[in-house]
Amino acid sequence: MQVTFAGSFTDLRQRPQPILPEFACLGRSNCGKSSLINYLLQRKSLAHTSRHPGKTQLLNYFLVAGGYYLVDLPGYGYAKVSRLQRQRWWQLFSEYVADPQRNLAVLHLLDSRHAPSEHDREVSGWLVESGRPFAVVATKIDKVGATQRLAHYRRIIADLGLAADVPFLPTSSAMKIGRQEVMNWVRETLVIADEGV
Repeated sequence: MQVTFAGSFTDLRQRPQPILPEFACLGRSNCGKSSLINYLLQRKSLAHTSRHPGKTQLLNYFLVAGGYYLVDLPGYGYAKVSRLQRQRWWQLFSEYVADPQRNLAVLHLLDSRHAPSEHDREVSGWLVESGRPFAVVATKIDKVGATQRLAHYRRIIADLGLAADVPFLPTSSAMKIGRQEVMNWVRETLVIADEGV
């Protein structure tokens, strides 16, 4: 798979050309977003991972196979940033999801160990209201005992009030689980967009 770093941007007006479909990775700080992006794109350190939540503060664009962008958005819900910075991020998220100029789908990442936060539920509500295609990606399932995973999945689905047609995709970058399912959803979404459905 050919992957090219297309740039980091501070606002929506700077986004790269050409305009192509975008798959945004959106989740709380420390939900395993960078590790998952590296796993999906089969690169060791394309997206920067850190022990310190809140590291990603820009829109990072990766051009995949010349056909679409995978976008690493700043993590939300991290307390150790200024109130003004948090407000800017929420404004960025809401404008990004609502932008009619881009063909956008979202991978909403949630740490499978924890119940969804208020911010998680707020983002999920935005996605439903936007009408954008989105899938919920449960990360770090290796941190949950095999016999407990189904209960954790059901809790996430119930807390978010997910409709039955919203894909729920368990993953673990550490155990190499879930990549095929996520990439299949990406391909299916691209086909539907191409067909204009």
